[in-house]
Amino acid sequence: MKLHELEKLPGLKRPKRVGRGTGSGHGKTSTRGHKGQKARAGGPKRIGFEGGQLPLYRRLPHQRGFKPINRVSFYPLNVAKLGLFPAGSTVTRGLLYEMGLIPSADTNVKILGDGELKVNLSVEAQAFSANARAKIEAAGGKVEMVS
Repeated sequence: MKLHELEKLPGLKRPKRVGRGTGSGHGKTSTRGHKGQKARAGGPKRIGFEGGQLPLYRRLPHQRGFKPINRVSFYPLNVAKLGLFPAGSTVTRGLLYEMGLIPSADTNVKILGDGELKVNLSVEAQAFSANARAKIEAAGGKVEMVS
């Protein structure tokens, strides 16, 4: 095998040789344009650098704390409000919305134990406090968790 018999490898690309005279096509400014911060040595500046001006991420107020992405929030509703329903009825989200006790029909509801309940009801909600569960069952009602 001789030097002139060697073949070029497929996909091989030589790196751009800059600063090797005007005949190379990449002489003089070495593909950096004319003057300016990007033409100088020292590499690129960090992300968010604004030429020495106080950057945006330092000018804005800091947001403290942590907000979980998958947080499930519940609308609180006390047992005392359930006394509005007639005995033996089934209390659902739709019924609570019709009575104006919750803001929308697809709101997650948590029943809390403040107040007294004297009627037996079957209550369907997304969450119950232990106190509320005990009061509903003590009045002869039934507690059902729905999602």
